[in-house]
Amino acid sequence: MRLDKFLSHSTDLSRKEVKQYIKKGKVCVGERVVTRPEQDVDQQTRVKLEGKLINYPSLRYLALNKPVGYVSATKDTRHQTAIDLIDLPNKSTLHIAGRLDIDTTGLLLITDDGQWAHRIMSPNHECAKTYHVQTRLPISSLTKSKFQRGIYLEKENYRTKPAVLKVIEPHSAHLIIREGKFHQIKRMFHAVGNEVVALHRIAVGSIELGELALGQYRTLEPHEIKAIV
Repeated sequence: MRLDKFLSHSTDLSRKEVKQYIKKGKVCVGERVVTRPEQDVDQQTRVKLEGKLINYPSLRYLALNKPVGYVSATKDTRHQTAIDLIDLPNKSTLHIAGRLDIDTTGLLLITDDGQWAHRIMSPNHECAKTYHVQTRLPISSLTKSKFQRGIYLEKENYRTKPAVLKVIEPHSAHLIIREGKFHQIKRMFHAVGNEVVALHRIAVGSIELGELALGQYRTLEPHEIKAIV
């Protein structure tokens, strides 16, 4: 890859800023000063910027507990984003694997591994997502069987895939779905005459939110990364 691309991916500098450093002779490849942005390097090349060794970043896999009021986007002109909560260099390469509504809290998986993210989001992989749901009205005894059969969403002329509902208390339940239509859970409960008042994602596949504090994030363990297949 080009030297300027290597440095822009490894730092918070823009490609334009990187080129200025290179042309001023502030970048070394090996022990040699290089002034050509197009210089060919690879991820193992020893590159220094102003005497500081720059390592090419490895792929990152993060779990974040999203608070209310943050959008699941890399950039937004009106709202704070989930990415704003992350204090890591070169955040522009990070992407959210499976979005949550602005008023939904809980587990977001964030990565710069596009193929891994695709396995979470692709309908063909049917990756399970588990939510804790609170409703305005008590959850009727028929709701579980209706969800198991799939709920017809009129606007899309679509019946949802079977969902697993486990009622915890009259107004709360755990729900497992294997797809992610727009406002799907809210629309499913609306279709059975109820309303979601709070929604919190607690797991994606076998990756659990656990005790991660609201607004905090952590690096996924190797076994969690491998569990997304």
